[in-house]
Amino acid sequence: MMKAHLDRREFLGRMGAWVGGAAAGLAVSGCGGADPDRYTEDDIALLAEQQRRELAASGRGPFGPHRYKGYRGLAELPWFELDGAGKLHCVDDSIPLAIDMHCHLGISVLFKPELDLHARTDRVLHLLDCDATDPGCDLDLDIYINGNFTEPALEELRKESIAQGLWGSDYARTQTIPNLLDEMDATRVEKAMILPIFFNFPFGDDLADRWREAIEVSGTGNRLIPGASVHPRDDDKIERLEAFAAAGERVVKMHPTIQAFYPDDPDAMEIYEAAERLGMTIFFHGGRAGIEPESRHPYAMPRHYEGAIADFPKLPFVLGHAGARDGDAMLEMAAPYENAWFGIHGQGITHLDKMIRRTGGERMLFGTDWPFYHLAATLAKVLIVTDDGRDEIRHAILRGNAERLLA
Repeated sequence: MMKAHLDRREFLGRMGAWVGGAAAGLAVSGCGGADPDRYTEDDIALLAEQQRRELAASGRGPFGPHRYKGYRGLAELPWFELDGAGKLHCVDDSIPLAIDMHCHLGISVLFKPELDLHARTDRVLHLLDCDATDPGCDLDLDIYINGNFTEPALEELRKESIAQGLWGSDYARTQTIPNLLDEMDATRVEKAMILPIFFNFPFGDDLADRWREAIEVSGTGNRLIPGASVHPRDDDKIERLEAFAAAGERVVKMHPTIQAFYPDDPDAMEIYEAAERLGMTIFFHGGRAGIEPESRHPYAMPRHYEGAIADFPKLPFVLGHAGARDGDAMLEMAAPYENAWFGIHGQGITHLDKMIRRTGGERMLFGTDWPFYHLAATLAKVLIVTDDGRDEIRHAILRGNAERLLA
């Protein structure tokens, strides 16, 4: 049975902790219950060192520098053009139609500010909006994507995160089904997995149901695939999971940094056992993005995911963002496990190439984390790293692996 109330600090922490896959949020300092023995000074230093090394190495990898002015700047690449309205389009018909395994819609939780998911607007306000200025922000495709955004941009994200639950978000009002479909059409994305997050709030926490209903009402179920989400500390988690499975949902989003749990926590293990029985897939946010509250970093260390992956070899686990800024450690840990899949969103082109060389392109899944970013930001990276005779790998990453996972 769901808790009747939350501690005030926990409530504010959960409210501010919305950060999609690889995004940011605002949480009360020190909230959450991370185990200090599971997060060391070396872990903290490693994150800072990764950021330093990545910036120093940018543009020095096998593909050279790839820096553009905003998402619109990707029109400099041979696969894209701007239309008369200045909107970006993928114009190469030889590119396989993609399946995006990592999308969301506009968020409205808690007091449920007004949000019409069926509205169309002039343009999408991405939560990390590289086209908010003219020219756009400096967009370096050879670093983890969050590294392209300034502190003012991250502060705007924090403000909008809170607005989604209280007074309403101007950004969220543009993150609608028609706007997503328009962007999908413009970038050759055929289908998208829509992943909610269950916060375990005492009220106003039914994103999965409302998003599924919006997809049904809009008649877009042939293109948008509704996902599920449960929380390890929800007393009704197994009943919720069974209800999602009965409704046809196959992919369950779990977010260790937002939901404040270790992936190998015993409460989470109960979810994996039920998910395996129900024929479902677990989609994790994987690794530290570097811009979420520091109090949540301990939960996302790659070593904390291995117990789940190893103990449930028949259950597919998708590691969203492929470990984010902990990508090297996540690749090393997860590559030997056949039930571990890598969501590629956020990774720079040099690291994507490293992943391909390690996996042969198998178990790598195209995902964009829309509406945090434009769909083309990830598509461009895939096209760059597969442009030299890697046609089969391009097809596998853009759609073939997803078809195999969802079969």
